[in-house]
Amino acid sequence: MSGTNRTGNPQATLWNGPAGEAWVAAQEVVDGALRPFRDLLVEEVVATSGQRVLDVGCGTADTTVAIARRLGASAHCVGVDISEPMLAGARARAEKCGVAVDFRRADAQTHPFEPGSFDTVVSRFGVMFFDRPVAAFTNLRRAADHGAQLRCIVWRGPADNPFMAAPERAAAPLLPDLPVPDLEAPGRFALADRDRTAAILTGGGWTDIDIRPIDVECRMPEAELNGYLTRMGVVGNALRAVDEHTRDRVVGAVRAALDPFVHGDEVRYPAGCWMLSALAR
Repeated sequence: MSGTNRTGNPQATLWNGPAGEAWVAAQEVVDGALRPFRDLLVEEVVATSGQRVLDVGCGTADTTVAIARRLGASAHCVGVDISEPMLAGARARAEKCGVAVDFRRADAQTHPFEPGSFDTVVSRFGVMFFDRPVAAFTNLRRAADHGAQLRCIVWRGPADNPFMAAPERAAAPLLPDLPVPDLEAPGRFALADRDRTAAILTGGGWTDIDIRPIDVECRMPEAELNGYLTRMGVVGNALRAVDEHTRDRVVGAVRAALDPFVHGDEVRYPAGCWMLSALAR
């Protein structure tokens, strides 16, 4: 994700440690669940006719590689992320798929991109982790050419994403040090507030801002659910630091809380997001 590279920054520590490694380990499951969002972004990029694409917080590059394959050899696609474990997975994916993508380990909010070097800037869940979001979007604006398009998908709030909220509610009584969601701190829901997000984009120099809701159904195999909940998110991070007895209790409570989303051998859950669109003028 696109946090920062500065020494001691929590996002850099998080995504270059166990959280980044967990994402890589769960890559196939996560990519499958988030595929509807990838496909939406690919179609958005095709509609903009962009050929110089920057993918911010590219992670293991499911979206980046899909865009590069769709645009063809004439396009120049760049994926930037702070996480070296994720970028290792990204490079392997691009090589396996036979596409050319320029991957950079960098902090997207401060990296000195060449001014005006992109005509499309995209992100699938990668721009919520900036600790200085206005500065970050200002930096991305400088990297964008005149008339460039911004297309980012970000999460709406916990109420719109019950599958994400349920594990934390179930685990909280058993994990008293579990972080309480802060909707203005770097994290999944940092851009959940529509007005605040519009103000951030405006402050970053973007115009023609449109923030529209997207609601899709995500899916994953039921057999992968326990592995997912013990690796990913706030609960997955917390479980790395507890004893086996506590871990078993938490996993049992969280698994029960997710029962309403299990339908036979498949997990299906609603996902509520924003599509952020803007222009560089």
